[in-house]
This record gives sequence, C-alpha cells and structure tokens, in this order.
Amino acid sequence: MEASGPAFDRWFEEQQVVQLGSELHDPPQFHTARKSALEAFRQLPVEPDPLYRQYAYLRGADLTGVSPSVSGAPVSLPPVGQDTVRIVHDASGSRLEISETLRAAGVRVRTLAEILAAGDESVAGFLSGVDLRGTRIDKFEALSVAFLNRGVDLHVPDRCPVPVRVQDLTILSRPLEALSVRRFIHAGAQSRVALSEEVYSAGSAPGQRYYGSLNRVESAEASRVAYVTVHAPDEQVVASYSRAAQVGANSQLAWVSVGYGGFRTRARNYSDIVGNGGDLSDLQAFYGDHQQSYDSYMQITHVGQDTHGQSITRGVFRGEARGVSRGLARIEKDARKTISYLSEHAMLLSRGARSDTIPVLEILCRDVKATHSSSVAPVDPERVFYLESRGIPNTQAVRMIGEGFLSYVLDRAPIVGLRDLLYPHLTTRWEGRALTWTDGGYPALPPLDLQGIESGSEWRFDTKLR
Repeated sequence: MEASGPAFDRWFEEQQVVQLGSELHDPPQFHTARKSALEAFRQLPVEPDPLYRQYAYLRGADLTGVSPSVSGAPVSLPPVGQDTVRIVHDASGSRLEISETLRAAGVRVRTLAEILAAGDESVAGFLSGVDLRGTRIDKFEALSVAFLNRGVDLHVPDRCPVPVRVQDLTILSRPLEALSVRRFIHAGAQSRVALSEEVYSAGSAPGQRYYGSLNRVESAEASRVAYVTVHAPDEQVVASYSRAAQVGANSQLAWVSVGYGGFRTRARNYSDIVGNGGDLSDLQAFYGDHQQSYDSYMQITHVGQDTHGQSITRGVFRGEARGVSRGLARIEKDARKTISYLSEHAMLLSRGARSDTIPVLEILCRDVKATHSSSVAPVDPERVFYLESRGIPNTQAVRMIGEGFLSYVLDRAPIVGLRDLLYPHLTTRWEGRALTWTDGGYPALPPLDLQGIESGSEWRFDTKLR
C-alpha cells in the first residue's frame, strides 16, 4: 500500500457511533459490539495478511464528515413483483413488503428495528458469525459493524412449498451518508431462494459516501440459494462487502457479484462447505472505468466429503481503473473426493488500467481434484482484427470482446437469462453514463428465476474442470 494512505482517524468521531446507538436504542449486547468494532477499526490494518498489503489500494478515499445517523424522505419505488419479498434501505430507514403467499408459506422477515426491540438474544442470533477478534475480520468490516444502521433477518422454513424471491434494494440519496446493512439469511431444508442485493444512488452528491454490507447465508440440507449482488452506485461511494456462508449437506449456494459503480469497492467472501455433497459457486464480474477500483478476496473451505467448489472472476478495466482478485481454495484433511476450481482473469483496455490476479490452493487431502488458472492481458489484437475484417469498427469490436469476456461469468450463474437482465446496466456504464435511481427510472432487476428448480443436475459443477 502507498505510504500516503487515507487519514482514517479523521473520518469520523467516536461520538457519532455513540449517538447512533442511542438513536436506535441498542440493547446492551449490541452496544458492546459497536464499541468493540470501533476499537477494531482503529487498530486493524487495511489488509490483515501482510503478504498482500502491497495490493491494498485506497488512494483518494476520504470519508471525512460521513455520518451513520441518516434521516430523510423515502425514495420512490416501482411496483413490487408478485410473490416477492422486497426490502428497501434508504435515508428513511428499512421498509419491508412481503406477499401473502410467502407469508402463508411460513417465510419470516424482520427489520433491524424489530430485531433490536426483541433484546439481546435476538441480537446474538442476528450477529452470529461476526467475530471481531477473529482472523477473518478486517478494518472495513469492523467499520460496517460500528456503523450498522439497517438490517434484515430472513428465515425460509424447511420444505417451503414455493420458491422465494427476495429483492433487497439500497438507495444512497443523501450527502455524506453512511448506510451499513446486515443481512442474515437462513434457507431451510429443500427450500429454493433467489435473492438480489442491489445498490444504487439517487443522483450524485458532494463528498464521498459509505456503503457497508455484512451478509451471512446458512443453507440447510438440499436447499438451493442464489445470491446476486449488483453494485452500481455513483463514483463517490466507498463500499465494503463482507459475505459468509455455511453450505449444508447436498445443498447448493451461488454467490454472483457484478460491479458496475462505486469509487473504492472491497469484497471479502468466506464460504465453508461443511455438509457432504455440498456445492458452492462464487462468480464475480467487474467493469471498471475512470478512477474506480475493485479489490476482491474469496475463500472456499472444503470440510465435508464429495463437495464441489468453483470460483470464476473476470474484470474489464479502462481508464485508470484498478482490480485485485485473490482466491483461496482450502481442502481440509478429511475432505475426500473434493473438486475445486479457481479461475481469475482480467482484460485491460487502456495503458493506465491495472489488475492483479492471485489464485492459491491449500490442499491437505490427497483424494481430490483441484486446479486454478490466472491471466492479466490486453484485448487480443487477432480477435479485434477478425471482427474488423467483417466490417465492425475498432471501438465496437473491442466492446463486443469485452462484453463477451464478462458474459462468461454471468452465463454460469444459476439464474435464468441473467446476462440479458444485466446487459442494460453494462451498456449504460460502457457508454459513460451513470446508473441513477430517479422517479420513473428504476434500474432494479426484474423477477429472477432459478435454473434447475425441478432438477439439480443443472447446478452440478463440471467435474472435468475445464
């Protein structure tokens, strides 16, 4: 990391965190967690692992004056889809809509206000997996806990008779605001859940803003969960994503992350496949331009036997954009018959763009298959020449190749037609326009459908490891 890093000690005052806890009426356990998180933020380095500190890039990040005590009018919303849980986090708080069909099926949802009002026992379950003294915690996850001011707890019952569609929207609309959202998702046995976490801005504002995302997913036996993140705020937003998952026996979980917006974006994914026969897919696609940067780390830990894990990350970077992608597949000593695959590739479309890709395998068991691949390169001139020879202009040829490069990831997501659903977002960004949340102009995703609802075969990973 560069010597002239951000002045973290000037970003905010301790009294702001105390005031936030008072406004939300924190129960004692939550008050203690905020205090510990604030201390951890002060002490922890930006990158906990000294081997990778040189890759941490936060130049220009300045959250001076940012405040988690946010109030304001609610943003306007499009009509909600049928049989959908919609959660909206904005300046007015967290709002919840759930269809009667899902409510009758036993789906339960609580907002942060309801969780805090229920007391310490409720808070303990909500914060399960947040370990402020653990080795996985980093500086920005601690900041997100200290600033936590929005949240949702979703419980899908065992053998839920209908697929559950959840749309979670965060809209940044105030100057110098900080929205930090905790999501705890429990998918019961044999349930089907398609969830989208979407982050947008309602116009630009002076000064930078902060978005913190703290997510935990627990998938019970034979459940199928697809968690899609669309990060598309304006280029004044510093964001931190912390995702954790526990994958049960014969269950299938897919993280799908797509980055189009923001200024400095950090993501940390920790997925533990604990049940025999569990499947985990971590798919990430980033488009960076101007001064944007994306810093992604993912770790898949194979604990159970006969588990399958794959991580595929691809980024296209233009202008002065930067990308860092680090992946670790750890196979424990008793995790026999594991298949694990890491793929990290980046395409640079300008001289000023830069990317680092670092896949790592840690194998403690012999009876496994594990491979990785990595590359950082400019666009292939032979492919450009081929398209130009068919009458396609150079700029259009480069764009087609870049879009196809990113679609490789989206085509592998367990969501029907996800590439087509997200194509308008990519088109907007490629043409240099912002994805803005306005009255009558909502970039939110339409309804999502899981692939292979009736048959799990479409979720199985390619055992040939191509």
